Amino acid sequence: MTGDGQARQAAAVFDALGLTYEKAFAHSETHLASLAWLVGRLGPGSRVLDVGSGTGRPTAETLAAAGHDVLGIDASPVMVDLATRQVPDAAFRHADIREVPLEEGEFDAVCVYFSLLQMSRATQEDLVRRLARALRPGGSMALATVPADVEDLDVVFMGQHVRATSFSAEDFTGMVGAAGLTVLSGEHVLFTPDHPGADPEPHLFLRCVRDQPAGATAPDDQLAP
Repeated sequence: MTGDGQARQAAAVFDALGLTYEKAFAHSETHLASLAWLVGRLGPGSRVLDVGSGTGRPTAETLAAAGHDVLGIDASPVMVDLATRQVPDAAFRHADIREVPLEEGEFDAVCVYFSLLQMSRATQEDLVRRLARALRPGGSMALATVPADVEDLDVVFMGQHVRATSFSAEDFTGMVGAAGLTVLSGEHVLFTPDHPGADPEPHLFLRCVRDQPAGATAPDDQLAP
């Protein structure tokens, strides 16, 4: 499937799910812990990019409530509408993140929670490199995925047919490191979505920083692991 086809399919799936997705996943303790880590690293009024922002909860809502300038990007117009209404203190844009211009070092942090899984491996690699460059040196990135060695696999996700592509946990971590990020820590968990008939699924959360130029010193708010 082409990149445009993948984006259209992802938009259709999440248009259909809407708030059902939030109900199923927003209570993840590991996701909330990842956000707490991110908030703890950010200085006042930091600029944060939320890739695949969904309904705005919990990611954009948590970051905006902490006083940060949050921009959410999502391919689903339904999700963008929900997020705009639910999190008025953040900004949301309906767009394909692959086509959004990103300036070097324009964000203090980037969130990428489960938003890569309907992209090809090559697209995931290219996008993570672009997102890493959009971080200021020493800036933070939180990522989460379903680690699995699969490509273009037809799966049923919450009643929706999805073509899923991912990496093993080791390969995903390696891909993130090759993008110019230092992986500070990773957490593997089994999570059961709050949805009828849902089975436990593996989740991998990574806490990363953009590599510093040689000889540079990180600001005080970037020193905590």
